[in-house]
Amino acid sequence: MKKLLLICAALLMMINAKAQFPMMGGGGNAAPKVTGRISATILDSLTKQPVEYATVSLINAKTSKTVNGALTDTKGKVSIQNIAPGEYKLVVGFIGYTSKNVMVKTTPEKPDNNIGNVYLTGTSNTLNQVTIEGKKNIVENKIDRMVYNAEADATNAGGDATDVMRKVPMLSVDINGNVQLRGSAVRVLINGKPSGTMANSVADALKMIPADQIKSVEVITNPSAKYEAEGSGGIINIITKKSNAEGVSGSVNASAGTRQNNGSFNLTAKSGRLSANTALGGSFAYPQETRTSFFNRTSAADILQNGMSDWKREGFNGSLGMDYDFNAYNNLSTNAKYNRFYNGGPSGSSLFKNNVADGTVVGRSDMGNNNLDWNLDYRRTTKKKGEEFSVAGQITQGRNTNEFINDQRGSSGVPDNYSESRNVGRNREYTLQTDYVYPFAKSVTVEVGAKAILRNIRSEFARNTDQDFDYDQNVGAAYSTISFNLTKKIQFKGGVRAEYTEIGFVDVKGAKVTNDYFNLFPSAILSQTIKGSTTVKLAYNKRVQRPSLAFLNPFLNETNPYNVLQGNPLLDPEISHNIELGYSTFVKGSMINASLFYRRVSNIIENFNREYVSPTTGLRGALTTYNNIGTTQSFGTNVFASYNPTPKWTLMTNIGLNTYEVENNDPNRIGMNQGTYLNYNFFMRSATAFKGGWNLELFGVVNSPRYTFQSTTAAMFFYGGGVKKDIMKKQGSVGFNVLNPFKRDLHIKTISESGSSFAQTQNIYYPLRQIGLNFSYKFGKLKFTEKKKIKNDDIKQDQQQGGGMGGMGQGR
Repeated sequence: MKKLLLICAALLMMINAKAQFPMMGGGGNAAPKVTGRISATILDSLTKQPVEYATVSLINAKTSKTVNGALTDTKGKVSIQNIAPGEYKLVVGFIGYTSKNVMVKTTPEKPDNNIGNVYLTGTSNTLNQVTIEGKKNIVENKIDRMVYNAEADATNAGGDATDVMRKVPMLSVDINGNVQLRGSAVRVLINGKPSGTMANSVADALKMIPADQIKSVEVITNPSAKYEAEGSGGIINIITKKSNAEGVSGSVNASAGTRQNNGSFNLTAKSGRLSANTALGGSFAYPQETRTSFFNRTSAADILQNGMSDWKREGFNGSLGMDYDFNAYNNLSTNAKYNRFYNGGPSGSSLFKNNVADGTVVGRSDMGNNNLDWNLDYRRTTKKKGEEFSVAGQITQGRNTNEFINDQRGSSGVPDNYSESRNVGRNREYTLQTDYVYPFAKSVTVEVGAKAILRNIRSEFARNTDQDFDYDQNVGAAYSTISFNLTKKIQFKGGVRAEYTEIGFVDVKGAKVTNDYFNLFPSAILSQTIKGSTTVKLAYNKRVQRPSLAFLNPFLNETNPYNVLQGNPLLDPEISHNIELGYSTFVKGSMINASLFYRRVSNIIENFNREYVSPTTGLRGALTTYNNIGTTQSFGTNVFASYNPTPKWTLMTNIGLNTYEVENNDPNRIGMNQGTYLNYNFFMRSATAFKGGWNLELFGVVNSPRYTFQSTTAAMFFYGGGVKKDIMKKQGSVGFNVLNPFKRDLHIKTISESGSSFAQTQNIYYPLRQIGLNFSYKFGKLKFTEKKKIKNDDIKQDQQQGGGMGGMGQGR
């Protein structure tokens, strides 16, 4: 506790020091871009009456280029927004008047300038509607991450974040939506910040995010010390769409299919230094029958369950954010995001004991999750390029429910066992963080910061309050990094992060349990550029993976009384060491990124099955929980390649290989996989653009068998494709998508063994086939109009772009 208090005190001292020495502020890696406005009132020099719809142009005094423009309103007032500090010439004109120029100056300290009344005459100019279009590469490679630009992939419409993840290099996604990075667990962030929704279930959270709301996905295999050390395999950062353009813009997306329906709406409004954005999304998956078969070999009998579940899935998410620039150096932003998710429905199964019919089990399960994240961020920059100071806070409130009912009847139909239960889990998280960046030279940058996280997880049992679970996890951290160029072509970035974790909880027996630990997490990247577009890098980092609520919750989930689930609050965190050698090159529009890596993970957390006898019903079956199995080491490689046979045809592939080997730390623990095994995943994509706005995509995914200490899950293969047509002058699109069109179910088989007396075989036939239609529409071109009047169009106008609107020509 003392160490945690010291770290929190250091955090407060940094904030206090910043308040006393404001020049310690900072501004990222780019020059300040905060803008202001120039306003005036245009009057007739004789009548002193307003001149309506006069054309006002703003010209850069140094370059003589038109920067921005506007028209006066009915009161003769004009306000030109989004103007960077500098010196300008204001040119105003209208039919029957003589033009007049006024010199105007704004500064970073005073970005707004109201020049008052201006008495002018001149000629008219018109403002044309301007649309700026750009196209990004699907994949970009950076020193410490790879970026998949989802918005540049024409066929993402109609899916959710899980579908997007399947296309991201180096990631593998199983059929339940669980994501791994090169065979190991990851930390998932939303816009660079953790989310309480992800803390409960990453797979469920990804299903809540419509694909159309995702701008890009960053895969950070070598996070610097600035990032939390969470995530043994690395970090996935999902960037959602948000427009920075002046004006109002947005998009509407909808999809309907045989398995899932999605809808989303995004809206951004920006005027001057104030911007606001909102996003709404929803999804609904029809109830579809899922066949299941569970076979348990116990010391007493062989038990077979053949059943069917008919579950539905629905989700909703909404967010609201605001951003305000006080001036060129001070920015305040806030965002609130709400998520709701439900999954559940009825189920039933037939029982067989030693191949003899033994009755039925009919039940129902309902699981829900609600989560709210609220962020408040302050950022200060200075005149020194690259210097930045920031303070950020986040509050997360989450609530999830788990209810089940089971009615077991004998072969004669007589009631045998009846059970029901309800569990409510609550997650509260409070975060305070501060960061400071200072560039000592053009190629030397130092970052320091501190962070405090206070977490509380509470699990309430409706039928047995003695089993209520109250879990506190507090983390205090401080870090420092430095980056510099060793030579013109060799870059280095390294740092260290110190984290102190304090854990305390009361177990189901009422005993108080504590577990405090301190860790140092170093990281380093050495990168060299060869022949301009080719780079090699060598990286090392140490990471941690703390168990989430799903792993810790001791609630005994008896939805299936013969296959019971329970968390383990005594889990220790995983600690991993990662070494990577990477190579990337670009050749005439094609890209190759290859890496070799080694990872060693201690206290690896895995599912663990054992024979179980219910203390209330006496039923004998299987209990699945989680244990720190031991230490794993893995050697692997990943190759991503993109090739364009023609300018409009792209082929993309990602191949990942890694070994699995675990050293069991408990000789009394028995598992079936104690050798060295090979995991692999393969992804192939073909995307073609045709004339008339048509696009075609085909893709396939192969996942090898997956191994843990105790189980093996069989290989999986799924495939799909899509056609999209641009409509409405490329403002909208319609599409047709398919997933596994020739086979309704995906068969998932898992075999587990724990000694000679217990084994389990699961067969799940998951309804995966999807045939759907989607529609998307974007709106919000920057358009300014004027009343109909005489126009002199014989004079050529300057159509340079400026600011957030079309450039306005100056009459000559």
